Amino acid sequence: MRTALVIGTGLIGTSAALALAARGVGVHLEDHDPSAARTASSLGAGTDEPPAGPVDLAIIAVPPAHVAGTLADAQRRGLARGYLDVASVKGGPRRDMEALGVDLRSYIGTHPMAGRELSGPLAAIADLFEGRPWVLTPTPETDTEVLNLALELVALCRAVPVVMDADAHDRAVALVSHTPHLVSSMVAARLQHAEETAVRLCGQGIRDVTRIAASEPAMWIDILSANPGPVADVLAHIADDLTGTVEALRALQSADEAKRREGAVGIEDMLRRGNAGQAKVPGKHGSAPKSYEIVAVLIGDQPGELARLFADAGRAGVNIEDVRIEHSTGQQAGLVQLMVEPTAAPGLTAALRERGWSIRA
Repeated sequence: MRTALVIGTGLIGTSAALALAARGVGVHLEDHDPSAARTASSLGAGTDEPPAGPVDLAIIAVPPAHVAGTLADAQRRGLARGYLDVASVKGGPRRDMEALGVDLRSYIGTHPMAGRELSGPLAAIADLFEGRPWVLTPTPETDTEVLNLALELVALCRAVPVVMDADAHDRAVALVSHTPHLVSSMVAARLQHAEETAVRLCGQGIRDVTRIAASEPAMWIDILSANPGPVADVLAHIADDLTGTVEALRALQSADEAKRREGAVGIEDMLRRGNAGQAKVPGKHGSAPKSYEIVAVLIGDQPGELARLFADAGRAGVNIEDVRIEHSTGQQAGLVQLMVEPTAAPGLTAALRERGWSIRA
């Protein structure tokens, strides 16, 4: 791939353009808002000048409802040898394309499973897709050259290709992406009118649950409007679980000992099913999840403290598998949780204490 055209210079389109430009591909940028394309260009994502002739690959990075129309227009203008989109829904846009009669041989649907809570070209980063799954949904009509171009794009962005059926993809993202966003927003909405004294008690758990609720609502309306059925199906099952959990909690308030036991059994069943589901979430490098030991270290909020902590862990010969930071409300301090192999935890704890770090249980 020597040349590419990115149509739509939001977070995903500009991030792909940055990755391609960094690897020597000549990237052209187009957006219905020319200022967005100029912004992406100023970041080094390519040029906002139109290409002189057909490029190797056109990347359509627009909301799902606009994918089919944008593809039809791009093909009418003969902009590229191959076309793909990066929308988060695949089945609906494809059916729209069939209705418009576009050439599906030169097109393949894709979806990089990456993103941020921020949007727009200024939120873009060249390494957004590194190590992340990138779904490809080829059909028997898809030309081999277009599939190869898509695979080359995934490789240049250092993502991991995953081939799926379009409708199977939509059901999967409803479960692992779209529904979690709605549930996160529902939990966050409970905080909107909460008393300040309650909000000050927020810890890492509520931060984890509500993090993605900070995303742009307009973008998510586009996504959910393109995949409402599968999302509603998952939410219906969650609604059943919620109803059962509410009933179990009410039973725990009962004066009847038998009802309280029944309520406890219901809550335990929900928690255990949650344990089983969470255990299926892939761990580091996509492998089966592992149990790590946590070494919790209190650090001050000064420049260089994290670097010094990591350097001391490195001197102890310990590989940090994961890290989380929990900030202390109203204090210039935080708790860094270092996840390490269980056998490495005692040695790391002793080494950090020796170097003056305050270890917390």
